[in-house]
Amino acid sequence: MITDTTNHVDLLVIGGGILGTFHAYHAVEQGLSVALVERHSAPRGATVRNFGQVIPSGLDRHWQQIGLRSLEIYNHLELHCDLTVRQLGSIYLASDEEEQTLLEELHLINQEADYESELWTAETCRQRYPHLRADYCVGGLYFPREVSVDPRQMIHRVHRFLQTKPNFESHFGVCITQLHGGGNSPVTAITSDEQCFTAENVVLCSGNEFQTLFPELMQSSEMVAVKLQMMRLKAQPEVTLPGNILTGLTIRRYESFQECPSWEQIHANEPEDSFWRKWGVHILFKQEIDGSIVLGDSHEYAPACQADNLTFDLRNDINEYFLSEARKIMDLPSWEVENSWYGAYAQINHPSGLLKKTINERIHIATGIGGKGMTVSAGWAEQHLKEILNDQACRI
Repeated sequence: MITDTTNHVDLLVIGGGILGTFHAYHAVEQGLSVALVERHSAPRGATVRNFGQVIPSGLDRHWQQIGLRSLEIYNHLELHCDLTVRQLGSIYLASDEEEQTLLEELHLINQEADYESELWTAETCRQRYPHLRADYCVGGLYFPREVSVDPRQMIHRVHRFLQTKPNFESHFGVCITQLHGGGNSPVTAITSDEQCFTAENVVLCSGNEFQTLFPELMQSSEMVAVKLQMMRLKAQPEVTLPGNILTGLTIRRYESFQECPSWEQIHANEPEDSFWRKWGVHILFKQEIDGSIVLGDSHEYAPACQADNLTFDLRNDINEYFLSEARKIMDLPSWEVENSWYGAYAQINHPSGLLKKTINERIHIATGIGGKGMTVSAGWAEQHLKEILNDQACRI
């Protein structure tokens, strides 16, 4: 038997990951009453299982602008609470002349977009990164405005900040299983233990949860489940690797480089049967505050309706490839692995770059944002909330 309504709020956010949390943050900042509901005791998905790199430089021109707004939001929020934001920039390291050509072309694109970047010589790169191997690097492209965060801490600190606000409440370990209403009436949300919430609007940010709410939509042919593998090297306080370090395979992978004039020809020359193409590998380094070094990552894909085909196993051959390729890039005193894990997220094979849909005028689905979530969620959630509220105002 369903109990009485717990409360009524202006906005109910379902999903406590980064995209849902920033919808809640912007709504609270606008004075709305907000309830955030997360089915786990704490976020467990891609939000806490990624590199923590906030890098608009890797995105196409449309998403880059949203990522730049996210940088502003991160820096503003950091003034009020310690999110672990470190503005140490991002560097892309070219290993050959093809990758160097793409760096030079992206640098020109950045100039046209008025986004600051700096072409570095190999010598300048080695001065910044003394452990960088001379036989790997032919040059670099540096983005001074970009930041990194500790993903295992950041989202929890945003939640604690929101909990200081009188118009915000959070409910962890609570699973919404039904949504009813909309149109001229508020939405009623029912939990698995038959509690109720009502809200003027609901935002559903369900990540790679495809089965609970609107399963047919979530498992559509355009939705894809993605599994990433990464590892952490034990702390090396004598090593300094500042900022986000992205390397040659990243240059060959990221969307921003695909807008370069030479990318199509360079991509066509790449061996199709290479290990790194088969498993979607590119080599990233990021040193955490404690001196440990995160290294990875790989990508495996499956249609959302076949997400279970992505097993929970960690592949030793992928981990070994990370280490063998990383040794060609850096000379580190230790390559001892502390741990290894996988992350999972959802993306959509659609030019929009995410799944955005409104049901019954008041239920707003936002998911499938892919690997760009850490970089764009803060800015995109702000934009999306404005759209929702403007639509509501037009209907009054």
